[in-house]
Amino acid sequence: MRVLELAPQVYVSGQVFEEDLKLAAKQNVRSIVNNRPDDETVGQPKSADLARVAEELGMKFVHFPLESRSISQESVEEFARLCAGLERPLLVFSGSGVRSTKIWEMAE
Repeated sequence: MRVLELAPQVYVSGQVFEEDLKLAAKQNVRSIVNNRPDDETVGQPKSADLARVAEELGMKFVHFPLESRSISQESVEEFARLCAGLERPLLVFSGSGVRSTKIWEMAE
């Protein structure tokens, strides 16, 4: 899993899998936001399955799916409110990380 820092204690990555969640927990990540809709690609883990593992590891998991083509101002504002209320360190992810980076930058 390749992780980039977007802001202090805010990180972005591409698709995460159960093993990645275990690594994130060891790095003390407290919250995870999934910006990827379920069934976007074959072999992608279901958000509910990732949420179950994350919560077992003591992390808060939120599914906030976004379409990759356009992000509305309403979504940006809702995402900003959501992230403001989450404990840090925070990891946001999408298929490649681009969508999550884009909405984070728009929210800032």
